[in-house]
Amino acid sequence: MRSVEAGLNNPEWQDRVLVEVADPTDGRVVSSRTYGEIRAARDRFAARLRRWVAPGTPVGLVAGNTPEWVVADLALLTAEAVEVPVPLAFSAEQAGSLLAGTAVCLVDEQGARRLVEWGLDAGRVLLHISDDVADGGSGENTDGGADTDADADAHIVGEPLQGRAADVVKIIHTSGTTGAPKGVLIRRSGIEALQESLHGMLPTGALDRYLSMVPFSLLIEQVAAVYMPITVGGTLRLLAPEAALLGTAGSRVEDALQWLRVMGLSAAVLPPVVVSALAKVAGQAVAAGREPVQELFGSATAPLLMAGGAPVATEALESLAALGIEVLEGYGLSENTSVVAWNRPGDVVPGTVGRPLPHCEVRIGEDSELLVKSASLFAGYTVEDPTSRPLDDDGWLHTGDRAELDPDGRLRILGRLKNMIITGFGRNISPEWVEGRLRSCPAVREAVVFGDGLEHLVALVLTDGTLSDDQVHAEVAAYSAQALAETDQPSRTIVLRDEPALRARYFTVTGRPRRDLLFSEQVQPHLALAAAH
Repeated sequence: MRSVEAGLNNPEWQDRVLVEVADPTDGRVVSSRTYGEIRAARDRFAARLRRWVAPGTPVGLVAGNTPEWVVADLALLTAEAVEVPVPLAFSAEQAGSLLAGTAVCLVDEQGARRLVEWGLDAGRVLLHISDDVADGGSGENTDGGADTDADADAHIVGEPLQGRAADVVKIIHTSGTTGAPKGVLIRRSGIEALQESLHGMLPTGALDRYLSMVPFSLLIEQVAAVYMPITVGGTLRLLAPEAALLGTAGSRVEDALQWLRVMGLSAAVLPPVVVSALAKVAGQAVAAGREPVQELFGSATAPLLMAGGAPVATEALESLAALGIEVLEGYGLSENTSVVAWNRPGDVVPGTVGRPLPHCEVRIGEDSELLVKSASLFAGYTVEDPTSRPLDDDGWLHTGDRAELDPDGRLRILGRLKNMIITGFGRNISPEWVEGRLRSCPAVREAVVFGDGLEHLVALVLTDGTLSDDQVHAEVAAYSAQALAETDQPSRTIVLRDEPALRARYFTVTGRPRRDLLFSEQVQPHLALAAAH
């Protein structure tokens, strides 16, 4: 991509640090790579890739949030291969589905181990990225690259993606109707259009030290953490490999709060649950007479904080804003190469996701469905299923999300069309709206609401375990009575301890609840037990 290439080649930045890995407990830098070193490693690895795959061939990328991932991603763009990033948190079935049709996989140490655990290493050429990153480099462009044992008999393997648009560069996973993900075809031109829109909105210095806390397999993190900082000469701060990234097994909200305190960041993208946690800690700091910004970030000024992936509690955004801490909530989807709308710095209206980006148009269709048309729309799916979002004959993407536009052109997301709850009394309720409210309850970390066909709503809430179930029930009831309409208040609350294993099973890496699984395994047995008594 033009802007990324210009950043990597900027002669004034060659000795500037592009990627640094830091200790998650105290923020101490343990290793780093300059722009020149990353560029040289990229060139070497791209040369190796060209000996194995032709342009347009899907190539798996199975790696953690490491300097190796950055090098591999940039090399795939240079070699004009089609990148298939696979979340390390995937099951073997999910990973196998996404890697179908790939004969070559790029791996770091974590990725190589994961492929073996999945049983997906056999029959594939595995190119170890560390072979090139470890070489360091002078920063000079190279046309060659040191052969490794894996390259001794290099020859073109795999087939270019059939029927792809000429500029497809990535296949990004999105949820399907079963446990198997389907791939979204992402265009190079779409990424460039998105970057151009976002760059016009960021204040100077915002990307000086971007902290990555969620997996690179997410498209928004690739754009925000890798491409955007490179174009302005910024530094990407990575957590040491022992840290469990948010949304993966072993991750905890408490860890995220620690990272935000010690990592000296200038920007980050946060899941909604972390925003709610920040608001609660900030409130506690104020009550104790401490400075909330210093308490949260270890500095006198707050970083640029962006949020998305799921609805963010409006009360959390408002309470942070009152303390001078802006959280810029946005809305996007993979089919639009991520961001569609975004609250701009200094122009934030909590409860909305801001105005559409300059390259995007939106309108409200039937049943309040949000329609999107833009220069960054996807090129199709690898597999079609009932969850596929269609493009109509006029080029509008039907998102499946309900929304409204306020008089100032700001977008408000009301929930998913298919998630709409219709109670036994015929009441239509958007669960996302109720869940966003419940997350602001001090006793609640996460909330998922059910009620289709039931007389009243049932709320499943996750807590930190410091209060008894009876105390949580009482707090949720009191908060609901104050914050929700009577018809939106849950009549029953199911309390679960927030633990990594539970998160991994019942929530996606972006924090979206797996509603069907939660209902069948947690809610339904609870309701049956209650009925029996």
